Amino acid sequence: MHSKIIKVTLLAVSLGMLGGCTTTEQLEEVKSMANAAMGKANDAYNLAQIANTTASEASYAATQAQATADAALACCNDNSSKLDRMFQKAMMK
Repeated sequence: MHSKIIKVTLLAVSLGMLGGCTTTEQLEEVKSMANAAMGKANDAYNLAQIANTTASEASYAATQAQATADAALACCNDNSSKLDRMFQKAMMK
C-alpha cells in the first residue's frame, strides 16, 4: 500500500515536471498530500493490528469456554450414569 502511494506521487511529480509547469509550491502540495495519505495508511495498518490482536484474544477465550463446557458435559454424563446405576440397584431390592 505504501509503495502504491509513493508510485502515484512520483508519477504525478514526473508528469508535472515533464510539462514544465511544476513549481516548488506544487511539489510541496503533492508531498503534503502523499504524507497525509501515508499517515492514513499507517493508521489503518495500526487499527488492523489491534483488530487482529483482539480477534486472537477472543479465539483464545472461546477455546477456554469450549473446554469448560466439555468438562461440564463430561461431569453431567458421569452424574447421569451414577444415578442410573443407583436407580437400577434400588429396583433390584
